[in-house]
Amino acid sequence: MPRRTAKKPQPPKLPKGEAEQVRIRREVGHDFALKEDAFGRQRLTAGTAEARRLYEVSNGGYTSTGGIVRLRNVDPLVGITSLSRQQREAGGRFRNDFERAHREGLQPQSWNERVDGSRVNGIPDRVLNAGRAHAHAAAALAHWEVADVVRKVCLEGQSVKAIAERTGDGRDVVVKLLKVGLDLLAVHYGMMGRRAG
Repeated sequence: MPRRTAKKPQPPKLPKGEAEQVRIRREVGHDFALKEDAFGRQRLTAGTAEARRLYEVSNGGYTSTGGIVRLRNVDPLVGITSLSRQQREAGGRFRNDFERAHREGLQPQSWNERVDGSRVNGIPDRVLNAGRAHAHAAAALAHWEVADVVRKVCLEGQSVKAIAERTGDGRDVVVKLLKVGLDLLAVHYGMMGRRAG
């Protein structure tokens, strides 16, 4: 009787275009949004604003042949030049708290979490902590209009122009609400002190 050998599990196919996006990011040194999957392949971190950005390369798609890289869907926190360093950092941290809370909640539990009693109702502490950090930061925004603008810019990656068109407010009003929200987040995170008055 011939021996049967167990087949090695085949990795699932990558979504269309993801391999090219990974290649371009590695070529230009923007590998901070990449992580290895269970099969050892470099992948975009699903559900993040960075993964939604689109890198385009002219000249046949290769930087080595003189292609120019264009980044589509520029991060509004980078694109709004009037933001201070603290405001950008606070918005980035708010985004990271949100993404970590959602990413951590989707991961399977490790064995030590199943054995360890350090969880509430079967939810690991790291997931609870990530959710709490985001909830506390969101509560620091205080007013619903401010919170809405900060959420749309930092978490959804919407532009100020798109928000202004949708709400009917002027762009300067949307930017002012965003700046107020980012200042509140910077105070919450301890990046700047409260202003008197």
